[in-house]
Amino acid sequence: MGKWRILLAFFCILSLLTALSGCRKAADTEAGSSGSRDNTPQVLVPTAPGTSVIGNERISLDISNTAEGYLCARYAGSASRIKIFIITPDEVKYTYDLTAADDWAVLPLTGGNGVYQIEVYENVEGTSYSTLFKEPSLSVSLNDEFRPFLYPNQYTWFTADSETVKKAAELAQNADSDLDVITNVYNFTIGTIVYDDDKAAEAETGALAGYLPDVDQVLESGKGICFDYAAVMTAMLRSQGIPVKLEIGYSGEAYHAWISAWVDEIGWVDNVIQFDGKSWTLMDPTLAANNSADAVKKYVGDGSNYIVKYSR
Repeated sequence: MGKWRILLAFFCILSLLTALSGCRKAADTEAGSSGSRDNTPQVLVPTAPGTSVIGNERISLDISNTAEGYLCARYAGSASRIKIFIITPDEVKYTYDLTAADDWAVLPLTGGNGVYQIEVYENVEGTSYSTLFKEPSLSVSLNDEFRPFLYPNQYTWFTADSETVKKAAELAQNADSDLDVITNVYNFTIGTIVYDDDKAAEAETGALAGYLPDVDQVLESGKGICFDYAAVMTAMLRSQGIPVKLEIGYSGEAYHAWISAWVDEIGWVDNVIQFDGKSWTLMDPTLAANNSADAVKKYVGDGSNYIVKYSR
């Protein structure tokens, strides 16, 4: 489809030169394939055990597993919505929405080690919120820097029973390296999911405010916007024990989502994954998919200038 059609020469060259065989494991499992890589799904399960909880009678923040890179939140009040701000050690403010109907929400701690601030606000009416709870100094020391990028969370939810996880296992079945898995998942995603212009138009008007992808629904429908593409790939790769950052930011002036994936021998693969015949660009499944470049450019830009705002 023009310059965004992917040439996989880079993948092949790296595979030949480095003979990639390593895999960052999320858990000890039995061998899942006859190749050198264990391709058994590696789905981590977040929990809220109640060992350490802060908050009050309306908001509970289970911080028992901050060393694993996440906390869990549950609201028991009567307001229509609350907002939770997680401010990282480098002062990036992440916003999460929650309602009383939600069960424990898993919120990632993606800013690494250090002191986080937590602020919770309760909707009063309209767009007005009042302070419900604040924690000015939550100290976080991660067991592993990659854990926040392996667990499912509110933005990309999946379980061992998810069809997306099963499809990832199928795509990884004969892979010999993490990069092979990334290649297979990437090609499947861009070849299967088409851009949903109607949903994109809704997003432009603000009608999808608070939207969170259902990765299995996206997979079943075969349609999605940039957030959906990124979430599907994130769920698939994380379920294979590959750390992934779901990046949210800007492509030019357009609000956009894409991913970065970790490969042990290379590092974060985020700016040398696609080749359009002239230059390397970011790993962006939306632009690489079987879509009209002109159609998606209206909503997601042309990939000429990526600026990360959040990594979830």
